Amino acid sequence: MLCDVCGKNTATVHLTEIIDDQMSELHLCEECARKKSSQMEQQFGLSDLLAGLADIEKPPQEEKESNVAKCPNCGMSYKDFKKIGRLGCSECYSAFKKFLYPLLKRIHGSSIHCGKCPPKTGATKANKKKMDIQQLRCKLQDAIQREAYEEAAIIRDQIRQLQEKEKKQEG
Repeated sequence: MLCDVCGKNTATVHLTEIIDDQMSELHLCEECARKKSSQMEQQFGLSDLLAGLADIEKPPQEEKESNVAKCPNCGMSYKDFKKIGRLGCSECYSAFKKFLYPLLKRIHGSSIHCGKCPPKTGATKANKKKMDIQQLRCKLQDAIQREAYEEAAIIRDQIRQLQEKEKKQEG
């Protein structure tokens, strides 16, 4: 599939836009997706959105802690992250873990990856099984939250089956 914008490159990013209750799909190449991303960031202020989400329901003591927290590697403060909307380095994830965990959970609904893995990652069969179990656990949590207990029981049984297969293959 070719990019909807340039019509030249292969589309690797797929977006669904909802504008005035009208849904449209965009299939973009990496270059056009980057341009679209910077347009959206300027238009909507990603950093403002993240800052707003980061401050929801924070106790006063934690608010004070987050204002003084700094990454030992790059020196970025959590306050800077809230302004910019991007972390400075890979160590920031560890330095701000206490503050990022609730933010990521609020944005994604889970603190663990529950999505698909691209084929390029070279995921092994063992990793794939672990990902399958993680995805099922996410579905289980969703079913429990929706109070769909029969569905949750089926998912629970599927998880147990996968775990038993895993144990048999290891042992």
